[in-house]
Amino acid sequence: MITLKGEHIYLRALEPEDLEFIHTIENDETIWEISNTQTPYSKYLIKQYLEHAHKDIFEVKQLRLVISSYDDVAIGMIDLFDFDFKNGRAGVGILVKEPNDRLKGYGSEALKLLIDYSFTHLGIHQLYCNISEENEASIKLFSNHGFKNVGLKKDWNKVNGSYRNEYFFQLIKN
Repeated sequence: MITLKGEHIYLRALEPEDLEFIHTIENDETIWEISNTQTPYSKYLIKQYLEHAHKDIFEVKQLRLVISSYDDVAIGMIDLFDFDFKNGRAGVGILVKEPNDRLKGYGSEALKLLIDYSFTHLGIHQLYCNISEENEASIKLFSNHGFKNVGLKKDWNKVNGSYRNEYFFQLIKN
């Protein structure tokens, strides 16, 4: 795995030591809406996931990386998911864990690194993401990196008993 280095952060592969960090994120009910999580994850299941995290993106159709500060503090995660080699596309998901670490440019830097890596090293033709209509920060983040809003999925996600719309964004390699 190539280490992806930015000015303030770097992206790295998952390590067994990330168990507590991932367990905390996956069990944070405040972000279940964006991750489509319905139930808590046990440490046992996350440990099993970490044991297989080294597998190739072409095999498992996913690449999850930790966003890390240069003093080796895990700040968040960024994913490629539903990797479709035949059609050259993958979905992107990103999360900066702590609210006080958001809006500092870490997510933007991580997204730029992942875009460059995807187009240069993985041969991806297009990236896409799904963003809740209310998630103004993510809409701004992805728009600032060239993603275009290409559609609205009405009543797409049920959250706390009501339905919410979701945008579909795409970035196609030039």
